[in-house]
Order: sequence, then C-alpha cells, then structure tokens
Amino acid sequence: MRDTSQRRVEISKMLKDKGSVQVPALASIYNVSTVTIRKDLRFLEQQGIATRSYGGAMLKENGIIETEVTVNDKQTLHAEEKSCIGTVAADLVKDGDSIILDSGSTTLQIATHLANKENVTIVTNGLNILNELSHHEKLNVMLLGGTLRRKSQSFFGSCAENTLRDLHVDKLFLGVDGFHMERGITTHFEAEALLNKLMCRVASEVIVVTDSSKFGQVCLHKILEPAGVRRIVTDQNIPQDYLDGLKRLGIEVTIVEI
Repeated sequence: MRDTSQRRVEISKMLKDKGSVQVPALASIYNVSTVTIRKDLRFLEQQGIATRSYGGAMLKENGIIETEVTVNDKQTLHAEEKSCIGTVAADLVKDGDSIILDSGSTTLQIATHLANKENVTIVTNGLNILNELSHHEKLNVMLLGGTLRRKSQSFFGSCAENTLRDLHVDKLFLGVDGFHMERGITTHFEAEALLNKLMCRVASEVIVVTDSSKFGQVCLHKILEPAGVRRIVTDQNIPQDYLDGLKRLGIEVTIVEI
C-alpha cells in the first residue's frame, strides 16, 4: 500500500513538472506492469489530478498543489492567522468535552489555548501536540500509537486506527492541506487520510480549522466531502464564493479577524 501511494505521489509530481506522462515509460521506471500504471492513472483521474489520454495521461488544469512541507515549516506559514484561529477554536471546547486534535500546525495553536479548561479529554496523533499538552496537568491526554511520520510529527497505522475504533468523542478539530468544494477535503499522505476518515466517523461534530490559503487547493488523498463538516474556523481572506457555498451547505463559518 505504501509503495503504491508513494508511486502515485511521484507520478503526480511528474505530471505537474512535465504536463504529461506515458504508460510504458512509467512501467519501466517503477518496474511494474502497464496494468498497474493504468490503475494509478485511473486513480489520479478520479482525484481530479489527471486526464487520461491514449497511452498515458495529462495534467488536469488546477489539478494538484505544491509538494508537502514539514510541520516545522508549516508553523512559519500564515502564522498570525493560525494563532488567531487557534484562539477562537479553543473557545469552542467546553469543560467536560472529549475532543480529537488532528496533527498539524493549526491544531497545535488550539492546544496552546486549552490550559484553563476543566475535565477535558484530548485524543491526538500529533507528537508536537502531545508535547504541548504534557505541561497542563488538568487535561486528560491520550496519544494514538502507531508509526511516527517525522515530516508531519504524527503517528499513523493500524495501531492508531484500532484505538480510534473503540472511541467516541464530542468534537474533532481537523487541519487540512486542501479544501475544494467539488473535490473535497484532502491531504498529502494516504495513511493519514485513512486515519482522518476514521476520526470523522467517531466524532459527533467535525470542525475544520484552516487558514484561507487552503481553499481551492487539492491534494492526492481525500478525507471527507465538505457536507460532512459542521463548522469551519478560518480567517477573513476566505474567497467569497467559498463562503457562500459553505453557507448554502448549512456549514457554520466562523471568521477570525487578524
């Protein structure tokens, strides 16, 4: 599964760099059958990244966003917006709540504002979030086990998934890499997308926390349709068409002032 995911990520990068790819060449590069490559291209077409053509595929316009950056680099991007979003989102946590904080730079900002909460249980797969919450003795913290992905400082895999299946929480605070009205909420890494999907299933309320730069962006792996979200906390630069579309879906949009 991991080899398949990595190959598809690499093919999507080739599409972005070259504009098109050919099946025989890809089969030779990855030492797999042409049938396997056609399945990869079919998957990328379903994700809205490629348009298949005779013998290969072409990049679909506005198909894929830039390469994933590390969580440390993410913390420096749109830092002021993320800090304000974190402050406002933390106010949505009530005493006695059980919540999931997905790994990420924006959800980390929520963690920094939970010190005054009482009897709150926080489930997370983020190592950086665990380190932040470890200083707050009044909070109950549960780390999902699994394999550490250093690039995102997050845990993933069957161990984390099995733990989640036995839980139910009041709220999930979900950070995203891409939010597109037609192509959905997406992320870069397949295993994290699978874990995020399960987080959505075990939460009574899904709250997306994201700066406005993520709207209109698409990554390789889909987590959820926009209609599955109860609330979005974002900054004042959200595009007007997205603001209107989200409200039509009945999604509460909380806009923070920077």
